Amino acid sequence: MGAWPQLWPPLALALLLTALLGQPPGAEAQGCSVSPTLVEIEENTNRSEPLANLTIPDGQQVVLGPSTTAGAFRIAGTELFLNVVPDYEATPWLQAELQCFRGSTLVTTLSVNVIVLDVNDNAPQFPFSNFTKSVDEDTKVNTTIIPEEELEAHDDDQNDILFYTLRELTQGASSFFSLAAENRPALKLTQTLDYDKFPNMALELLARDTWEENQQPSHTATATLVLTVVPSDLRPPWFLPCSFSDGHVCIQAQYYGAVPTGHTLSEPLVLRPGPIYAKDGDTAIGQRIIYSLLSGNQDDTFTIDEASGNLTMAKSVPRPMTFLLVVKGEQEDLARYSVTQVTVEARAATGSTPYFAQTLYRGIVAPGSTVGVAVQDAAAPPEPLRIQAQDDDFPDFNSAITYRVTNCSEFRMDGEALLTASSELPQDHVFYCEVEAKNMVTESTATTVVEIRVSVQNPLPTEPSGYSARDMAALGGTLGGLLLLALVGLVFLSLKLYGHQLKCCARKVLEPAPRGFDNQSFQSEPDEDDNASLAPTPDAEPAPPSLPVADPDPAPPRPGAPAAPVSAQGSPEAVRSILTKERRPEGGYKAVWFGEDIGAEADVVVLNTPGMDGTGADADDDDDPEYTYI
Repeated sequence: MGAWPQLWPPLALALLLTALLGQPPGAEAQGCSVSPTLVEIEENTNRSEPLANLTIPDGQQVVLGPSTTAGAFRIAGTELFLNVVPDYEATPWLQAELQCFRGSTLVTTLSVNVIVLDVNDNAPQFPFSNFTKSVDEDTKVNTTIIPEEELEAHDDDQNDILFYTLRELTQGASSFFSLAAENRPALKLTQTLDYDKFPNMALELLARDTWEENQQPSHTATATLVLTVVPSDLRPPWFLPCSFSDGHVCIQAQYYGAVPTGHTLSEPLVLRPGPIYAKDGDTAIGQRIIYSLLSGNQDDTFTIDEASGNLTMAKSVPRPMTFLLVVKGEQEDLARYSVTQVTVEARAATGSTPYFAQTLYRGIVAPGSTVGVAVQDAAAPPEPLRIQAQDDDFPDFNSAITYRVTNCSEFRMDGEALLTASSELPQDHVFYCEVEAKNMVTESTATTVVEIRVSVQNPLPTEPSGYSARDMAALGGTLGGLLLLALVGLVFLSLKLYGHQLKCCARKVLEPAPRGFDNQSFQSEPDEDDNASLAPTPDAEPAPPSLPVADPDPAPPRPGAPAAPVSAQGSPEAVRSILTKERRPEGGYKAVWFGEDIGAEADVVVLNTPGMDGTGADADDDDDPEYTYI
């Protein structure tokens, strides 16, 4: 009996364990098991086969515990299945808690862990679709315009490294900017900005999640970068017209004028190539320009309007001399300035009358032009039409000559330039405007006509054959050269054969040639004075022929040919001599004259004049020439 109490504690412990575990003392406890307990699976994989196999003893059952990822697993018999397609970005790790029960008693707790493997299945994303940035024009090269933190794209794929590139949307924009590195999208300035050429630039920023562009899978994202250039005060004023050597330096004009001595011109001087005018080189800033004379203004002869730049005489110049005026154009804010030279020559004048070199000028202007638009030269658009009067006292230029339009309110003169004075010019309309040139000293005037066509195209006629004006000009130049050579040879041959017969012409006095020439595209009808100049007078013998050609036996008269006498009362059409025959035996010579229409019939006029060979042979007692019309 005494031994029983000593055995009770161990036995009680064994009975308790047997009761709890359902096994007799000394027997190993039976429980559930699972294999494998760790599984790796790529995201986006739809797995239909079991993840793990369960071993469940008799009398026990297995259920999913509360720590199981909701909705991710299910148990079918002795197999564990995955219910969902795993997504690494949503849940990189899944867990199945397995609880093994005998009745209501929890016997064992097991777990199966699923590691979701990341794959490249997401495209990078920018936090913006358009990014606008203002950049000062004077920003230094290599400055970071936009830091990479503001331009980085995001990729949900954990292991992806993004690579960035720039593509230009504005042509030439990529030469101004670059990225810090392929995987660092900081935007840097690589070239000096130019507001006048590139006030706004657009670039496309591209992010790719693979190194190789054609690698699969590969995803990209794009965003637009808009760079707005803020103009800076970088350039001084430019005197116009000027020509650019680059985007920042413009070679400025120098001005020239000529004034008569002993006179003070009340109007501003007309200068070439135009009036004194400067503008801010930074066109977007457009500071007002203030003009002043720095040097060369001897005896304070000239004054300059500080607002307009007009140069005016304050006093007369007593003797011929040259002024070299230095004009300063300064911005109103006094930040920058530039200078130019104005050469003014004072010359003695005899009071000559101005005249135009052309009787007709032709211009063209686009329909819808605003007020102040220069009329273009129809023969060489887009060059402006220049209407210039000549003065024998001033063979190159006379600042005393002013211009005005007398009969067209739609246009006005600005120096030698013709500008629009109305914004309502009818399309396909032709204006004929009279322009008057007036010498402010002598008060003498001259006029000319300007034909102005309102058209979008060059009004000059084109060749129907399809050749360009350049082709026709080249052909005309070639033919003209050949004709000149032929004429030189003809003259040489004529002089060699008949030079002795031209002695009579040595004492002839030619009439002075006209001072101007007409527009080659227009020929006006001669007036009575012009016709009278063609008729011989009793006290002056006809001018010698320019091209004598041997013709010992003139052709007989053509029956019915109309006569076109050249007389002081006028001729039916303007004529010019192109051929001259040798003198007839009776002492006369024959000249052929053609009218303006080349296709018209030619009239032959025989001029019978006394012999001039010094021997008196074939001389006629009558000094007046005779006319015979053939």
